[in-house]
Amino acid sequence: MDWLNFFEPKIERKHSFGRGINANLSKDEEDLFNRSNEAFEAKEILNAYEFFFRSLENFSDSKSNENIIITKEDDKLLFELFQGTARVTGVITRENLYAEAILVKKASANVALKRLILERNYQLTYAYYFSDDEHIKLKLFLDNITMTPQKIFFPLREIALNADFDKEYTRSEFPEIALEDIAHLKSMDEEELKLKYDFIQRWIDEVNAKIATLPSNDNAAMQSFILLYLIFKIDYLIVPKYGIFQKSSKKIIEYFSDENLTVESKNEEIREYINELGEMDFEEFKTNFYDAKYTFNPSDRSTHEEIEIFINDSLAKIRWYKNNRYNQVIPTMYKYVALYLLYNYGLHPVTKALLHTLVEIQNPEFFSALGYTTLYDEQNATFSKKAIISKIEDIISPYQSRYKMLKPFGDKLNFTSLNEFSNSFYLQLKNLDFEEI
Repeated sequence: MDWLNFFEPKIERKHSFGRGINANLSKDEEDLFNRSNEAFEAKEILNAYEFFFRSLENFSDSKSNENIIITKEDDKLLFELFQGTARVTGVITRENLYAEAILVKKASANVALKRLILERNYQLTYAYYFSDDEHIKLKLFLDNITMTPQKIFFPLREIALNADFDKEYTRSEFPEIALEDIAHLKSMDEEELKLKYDFIQRWIDEVNAKIATLPSNDNAAMQSFILLYLIFKIDYLIVPKYGIFQKSSKKIIEYFSDENLTVESKNEEIREYINELGEMDFEEFKTNFYDAKYTFNPSDRSTHEEIEIFINDSLAKIRWYKNNRYNQVIPTMYKYVALYLLYNYGLHPVTKALLHTLVEIQNPEFFSALGYTTLYDEQNATFSKKAIISKIEDIISPYQSRYKMLKPFGDKLNFTSLNEFSNSFYLQLKNLDFEEI
């Protein structure tokens, strides 16, 4: 059951970061999941579903985010489940579950979108697209004869994640087609968006200035680290949606998958895109944001061994650049590692919370502007050592009853410089022991 985030560490954040759920799951989550399993075995189908949905409910400051709403009737259960732009509605009887999510009005869909939707049906495992008299919808039907919580989780996750992704993609690629059923989306605070817009402008200027200082020969790999770091940083800290997210994702996929292009041409593609972002005015920028509820994390859980391998490989590359005295790229590489992991891996809640803490330490000015207590003073190169050690302990201690060998490591970190701190943090992170005894 590693795909469920049992004992989610308490997250005290005023803002969302990254693409996962930025909230706490119920403290009774494991118990609710187990009770759902028992109710299914006893053929108490509606009770079983109710326990299951309550195990997926998430909270901010101990208050429900109402990411799942259940309505009980005599012989059925009605539910709404929210995932970004998607609102999945459904009805459950003793015999089956039916759920659907609305994409667009059938009359507004053009040929290109219809063709895309037909192709999507071949890519999905449990859900599929259809149209009724009015809308194009993604739907799901499950038989409850041999149902278990595990058998519900993956189909519901598929319909929610794909409905959200396809609505985002449609808005980006077919802006003339209006999305339907998005009344649950809330606009974001304009002052916060202006702050984020100004930071992006500054970061783009900094990246262009840093690239100008690189050695003129054989600097393609260093440019890649600097450019990709900025894309990952914008995604995790700024969290844009719609067009910015779609284009950023496309640039990352192309960089890591297209073997026919040289590194230089890939870098040029990203630089052009970054400069386009820099030229975007605030009015257009703010149309790429909304506030929404989320139920499922988009990434499947990675093993800790995979995280360890990536950290080892990354630290070896950093050592090579140090040995060859390419010092100007070292700080960026240390920051790149955390953001790459947060973007590309499905992380254990402990690993995710620890990496977020590192990102917070590495980006003090941004977090200070958002109203967070500064953990690293950039001007004086000093750390809030006690606060950092305490934060690490707060993240790890709730898990120690389950993972006996999992130990807080704040007192083992090297606080002499930000680079040394980051290096020691990664060494401790890769050695975390998640073995259940």
